[in-house]
Amino acid sequence: MTKKAFPKRYEIFVADLNPTIGGEIKKVRPVVVVSQNEMNQYLETVVVCPLTSKLHPMWRSRIQIDCAGTASEIAVDQIRTISKKRLKKKIDSLSTDISAQLRFIITEMYGE
Repeated sequence: MTKKAFPKRYEIFVADLNPTIGGEIKKVRPVVVVSQNEMNQYLETVVVCPLTSKLHPMWRSRIQIDCAGTASEIAVDQIRTISKKRLKKKIDSLSTDISAQLRFIITEMYGE
């Protein structure tokens, strides 16, 4: 028996973030999965940070990366929970160094 595939932590997917309200990042765009694999396997939702190509190098809540050949930044300040049905296809994944940096910023922003 094979286990059903599920999105893994630090994988980057194209996702449809519409509809949105107010200043939420919208449209179809890459997102990085930040929720734990155990949650991703069993829940119908995942926690993600959207990526944007509009760069803000001085913002502490953003991480500059190269995603599938495009200069992008991870918008940690736009973290949100979405249905796995919004995920379209995997396009990339984060390096170990960037994953560690992302964990640090999430902890700094939302942790104790």
